[in-house]
Amino acid sequence: MKSLHLLDYAVIILSLIVSLYIGFYFSKGQKSTKKYFAAEGKIPAWAIGMSILATLVSSVTFLAYPGEGYSGNWIRLVQGLMVPIVLVFIIWGVVPLYRNVIGISAYEYFEKRFGYFARIYASLGFILAHFSKMGTVLYLLGLAIASLLGVNTITLIWILGGMIILITLLGGIEAVIWLDVIQGFLLIVGGLISLIVIMYSAKGGPSAIWETAKENDHIGFGPFDLEFVNLTFWVMAINGVFYAIQKYGTDQTIVQRYLTAKSNKDAIKASLIGVLLSVPVWALFMFIGTALFSYYKLNSGSELPDGIRPDAIFPLFIMQELPIGITGLVISALIASAISSLDSDLNCLSAVLTEDFYGRIKKNASDNQKLFFGKIMVVVSGILAVVVATVYLKIGGKGALGIIFSLYAIFSGGIAGMFLLGLFSKRTNKKGLYIGILACVTFTAYAALTTTKIGDRLILDLGTWNFKQHNYMLGVYSHFILFIVGYVASLFFGKTKADESLTYYGWSKSKRQMNLN
Repeated sequence: MKSLHLLDYAVIILSLIVSLYIGFYFSKGQKSTKKYFAAEGKIPAWAIGMSILATLVSSVTFLAYPGEGYSGNWIRLVQGLMVPIVLVFIIWGVVPLYRNVIGISAYEYFEKRFGYFARIYASLGFILAHFSKMGTVLYLLGLAIASLLGVNTITLIWILGGMIILITLLGGIEAVIWLDVIQGFLLIVGGLISLIVIMYSAKGGPSAIWETAKENDHIGFGPFDLEFVNLTFWVMAINGVFYAIQKYGTDQTIVQRYLTAKSNKDAIKASLIGVLLSVPVWALFMFIGTALFSYYKLNSGSELPDGIRPDAIFPLFIMQELPIGITGLVISALIASAISSLDSDLNCLSAVLTEDFYGRIKKNASDNQKLFFGKIMVVVSGILAVVVATVYLKIGGKGALGIIFSLYAIFSGGIAGMFLLGLFSKRTNKKGLYIGILACVTFTAYAALTTTKIGDRLILDLGTWNFKQHNYMLGVYSHFILFIVGYVASLFFGKTKADESLTYYGWSKSKRQMNLN
């Protein structure tokens, strides 16, 4: 690959300086947990929407989506396409519910509805999922940027990790959101410029790009077979429904954004802006991969190295084909996509650890003590994420990923099912829910152990009794199991009913009364 020009380095360094400046700028006034974690509810809707976009996309989107588009068709985009469909049905009730019920942590809702154990179960699921995600993002970013700049990968991971920790530590959620706004625009601009260059530098132009991709079955969302063993449209669609419910109904990184808005109306508007921007961005980067496939088919003079990974093809194109200055801009967008995801994760992890654990252990803690603890957790969480990324690098990014995702499935499976029970079932009680959680954990442990391999051997081989369906269905079934078992088991523990204000029915009733008044 060619070396970066001085102008490219200047663009990258400038973007990093701007990121640090925003962290220092918003460090003033971070004197309460409400300010540090929720910006005192003063952020405009459009900025929150851009922040949701930047949180949902990351270096995984920047690298993995083009890799998927290059390797095959658009089937993995189906999950994202389901999000706005689900959001339209749940957002009007979910946002006001959370803004009225919780302080900072999304999982406070589960405690009020089902008890403290439900809160801890959901919190641990969030923590495990996001530590594995943060490690993955840093790992992929380190590999890509180190190969582009020709520097040591571990050194780069620790430098970028330290910078992200510093920004989040100083500026709190305000710095996170306003930095996300800039980085969201940078991500979109970088993606669009890259696609335009690909489309118009290919022999035959955009029409040839499209026809070549179509002839080689790189356009479409199939196969459409109604079975769940292989990766099909229906596997991705069903998975997308539960992804949307869990992300927008229970994920701290999204729910915490609701609390930063000035009103319920602004929070709903922000959610819609975020998801309606996210889907086109996911599609943009998926199509970049499709266009790259056609580009290298059409341009015989542009050869790919033997054995190159699909997720490395876009970085290779950036270095080989983009003009001076634009290369630096797109690399800055790649770095920004990681920062905008990781700074959000750090702040939200800190909020959960402070509210769900420290606040319960030290019940008389002052707000200043909680704030101090929260800032310590930003640093600790950031360092642990960097360590996870370093471990991925040392072992090739395979073994640790499998183990961590298996743990996530065991300890956080069924959270969307638990949320739906809390929202739509007045009859479900905590005893019944706990039985549902036990059934869910048992199932996900069985499914994870009978599908996860160490070397060439399954961790648990039950022969014909192994979980045979696609791994993506594991999470789907866990939600169904928790929902069904939790509801049925509740029927055996008396006739106590939930506080109606914690359900959809209570929100619906209060809305009707407001309309009448």
